[in-house]
Amino acid sequence: EMSEMSERSKQNVAHGLAWSYYVGYLKIVLPRVKKSMEEFSRSSPNVLACRQTWKLHILVPLSCDIYDDLEKADSNIQYLTDLSETTLTRAGTKKRVYKHSLYAIRDENNKLWHCAVEYATPLQSLYAMSQDECAAFSREDRLEQAKLFYRTLEEILKGSKECVGTYRLIAYEESGEAETHFLSRNILWHLRQQRHEEYAVYEGNQPHNPSTTLSSTELNLQISESDLPQPLRSDCF
Repeated sequence: EMSEMSERSKQNVAHGLAWSYYVGYLKIVLPRVKKSMEEFSRSSPNVLACRQTWKLHILVPLSCDIYDDLEKADSNIQYLTDLSETTLTRAGTKKRVYKHSLYAIRDENNKLWHCAVEYATPLQSLYAMSQDECAAFSREDRLEQAKLFYRTLEEILKGSKECVGTYRLIAYEESGEAETHFLSRNILWHLRQQRHEEYAVYEGNQPHNPSTTLSSTELNLQISESDLPQPLRSDCF
């Protein structure tokens, strides 16, 4: 009976997607990220100067609107190269390849910042469900599930010893107004914050969090305390 109720209210969608994403992908690739960064840094020491940013930056747009090509999403984001591949045999597929792309992010002063960045791919499933009549998945359902996906994934990763210090979740709500460099601006804020964290002992201050970048505290306030995954409130957004 509980299972049927959860299924009808779509409470298990985001919870399952977050766990699948972690177990089937992040738990495999994240422990290898720093090694890939280190290998690249040996050949290009000036590109990845800030070790604090040697992480996989995972974009979590609450709209679930994902671009396959980041360069088309924002012209200030330019593909640089791929990091070294990880090849594993998984679920019957021989030599399955896992890899990450390194991008150059141009700021307002034409300075280039470099990082590995990609979207959280399960959000594509949430978006596709909201476009498919068979799923009976509304835009409001999608927003609630996107928030729950982020919150669940954050909790999973916080409890993962293998993934400590290997990732940066970037959750954001897109501005209602058309903004050409919205995405690069949000990524840059996180890169700058990490640089401040690296030198926090000397600087003693923290950058201001832009209103479009969502903090864990904001999302914490919108999730139920129940053990059963619950949809998040959407009236706060």
